[in-house]
Amino acid sequence: MSILERPRVDPTESCIHVLETDRLVLRAPRLGDAKAIATLADDRRIAENTLRIPHPYGPGDAADWIAATAAGDDETFVITLRNGLLIGACDLRRRGPEGSEIGYWLGAPYWGKGFATEAARALVDHAFADPDCDALVAGARISNPASRRVLEKCGFQWTGVVLHRIRAISSSAPFDRFRLDRGIWTALKDWGRTETRVRCVA
Repeated sequence: MSILERPRVDPTESCIHVLETDRLVLRAPRLGDAKAIATLADDRRIAENTLRIPHPYGPGDAADWIAATAAGDDETFVITLRNGLLIGACDLRRRGPEGSEIGYWLGAPYWGKGFATEAARALVDHAFADPDCDALVAGARISNPASRRVLEKCGFQWTGVVLHRIRAISSSAPFDRFRLDRGIWTALKDWGRTETRVRCVA
């Protein structure tokens, strides 16, 4: 079954989504994840390539972040291996006319293994399961070519460069901006792997 043939899941339905791929499970963060998140996110290389992660980053920061994810219309996931080991996080932020935005980060021990691309593809599949989602946007700091490659592998097209303020460095830096239209996603038909499986939990 291709990603276009899988049943659509309404992202607004009253349940918590769990996304599963061949190697990963994307699920909602839990308070018990705070220590693992803090251990991975307390890395200046991660903070300098994201907008909102402070540095240093401790368990209290992680607990605050987990509590904040429970509010609002955005969907936030921790990324785990199939054995439950937490390796990063990602989110889908609904941004209106411009399109929803995806973001992601992985702990350094898990870089270069294809996990970021696999998680991003799962997030893209999930976003476009909503028939009202016509486009997705994303960004990557221009000094972060690995993140740019993830987006390009997912079909995103470069649209320009913008300045964003980075909390960890208390300054602004240029970011490449990307966009993925539903038509391009549809034309891809298959990511070259099994489809994203979506289930709901109470």
